[in-house]
Amino acid sequence: NRVYRYCTAFTNTTCKPCADSTYTDEPNGRSKCISCTVCDMGTGLREKTPCTRISNTVCEPLEGFCCIDEERGSCRQAVEHTKCKPGQYIKQKGTAVSDVECAVCTDGTYSNGSLQICQQHTKCEDLGLEEKVPGTNSFDVECRRKTQVAVIPGLLAAVALIVVVAGVLFIKIRRNKSSVRGGTANNTRLSDNQTKERSTDGEKT
Repeated sequence: NRVYRYCTAFTNTTCKPCADSTYTDEPNGRSKCISCTVCDMGTGLREKTPCTRISNTVCEPLEGFCCIDEERGSCRQAVEHTKCKPGQYIKQKGTAVSDVECAVCTDGTYSNGSLQICQQHTKCEDLGLEEKVPGTNSFDVECRRKTQVAVIPGLLAAVALIVVVAGVLFIKIRRNKSSVRGGTANNTRLSDNQTKERSTDGEKT
């Protein structure tokens, strides 16, 4: 209520109920009621308990916010919970009255900042793969198939073997041809000599 008419020597004080969106929460001599608090979403607040003629609005933090200024059970200002960075995990969740607590992942584990427990790095060898990119406390290990690397040396070895075999065969063929040509030439010379000898014997006779 508020004072409508103050008392006089002949009359008592007259009161009237507070209008909508106003209140008084204790006996007073006010001629005007107090305006109800508006919970501003822009400051991270929402209404918990609506205002009445005898009590003010009670505000509370929005989801994901925590109160940093409280008065008489009502939050006057709130801030958004801290977001953990990549490489950190959420050690303690935030509440309406406390912020998030972050902690750094240990070696061999990682988190993108939204996890409550750091994840173990993938072991590529357990999957029949090999490590392509090492893991950090922010990212997992990147794996790749072993065949992607092993095939190349295998192909090179096969090509080298084919070249060697082809070279050996080529040399053998060249040698065989040379031997055949040499034998043919010797036979031709022998035949010519025999012909000459026969001609000489015929002349002598």
